[in-house]
Amino acid sequence: MLGDFMKALGQLGDPRFLRVMLLGVVLSLALLFGIYAGLVGLVDLMIPGHVTIPFVGELGGITQILDWGSLILVLGLSVFLMMPVASAFSAFFLDWVADAVEDRHYPGLPPVQGMGLGLMLFDTLAFLALLIAVNLLSLVLWAFIGPLMPLVSWALNGYLLGREYFTLVAARHLGRDGAMAMRRHYSGQVWVAGMLMAAPLAFPMVNLLVPVLGVATFTHMYHRLMRSQR
Repeated sequence: MLGDFMKALGQLGDPRFLRVMLLGVVLSLALLFGIYAGLVGLVDLMIPGHVTIPFVGELGGITQILDWGSLILVLGLSVFLMMPVASAFSAFFLDWVADAVEDRHYPGLPPVQGMGLGLMLFDTLAFLALLIAVNLLSLVLWAFIGPLMPLVSWALNGYLLGREYFTLVAARHLGRDGAMAMRRHYSGQVWVAGMLMAAPLAFPMVNLLVPVLGVATFTHMYHRLMRSQR
C-alpha cells in the first residue's frame, strides 16, 4: 500500500494531475463565493439598512455588519468544506488522473467502460453528503469522547475515502457491481489505504491533494490486486 502511495506521489507533477487539482480548487472557490454572494443578497433583501430603536433613534450599517458576518461564516465554512467539495468536483475528472497513471505504469490496457455520468453524479453527491455529515457528527462527538475524537475521525474518514475512491477506480474496469464486490473482498486493505489518504486532511491546503492522490493510489492498488489474483 505504501508503494502504491509513493508511486502516486512521484507522479504529482503530471500535467493531468495538476489540471484536476486546479479545477477542483477553482470550482470549489467559485461555489463558496456563490454561497457568500447568495447570503449577502438574502441579507440585503430581508433586512433594512437602518433600524429605528425607541428612545435611541435610527441605527445604520446593519446590513454591512451582517455582510461581514456572512463573509466570516463562509471563510469558516471553507476550512471545513474545502476538501469535501474539492473531492466531489475532482471525482468528475478522475478519468484524467487514472488515465495518466495507467498510461505511464500500465500501458496496453483495454478500453475502460466507466460508470456513466448519471451514476457517477449520484455516487459523488452521496459521498459528499456523507463525508460532510460524518465530519459534522465528529464535531458533536468531540464533547463526549474528547482526546479519542481525532482517531475516530481519522478511521471514519479513512473508511469513507477508501470506499469511494476504490469503487470509482475499479468501476472503470469492472462496472459498479464488480467494483463493489472486489472492494468487499479487500475491505481491510482498502480501509488502511483510505486512512493513509485521510492523514493529510488535518492540514489546510495539503488536504487539497487528497482527491488526486487518492485516485492515483487506488489505481495502483487496483492493478496490484488484480495481478495478485492471476
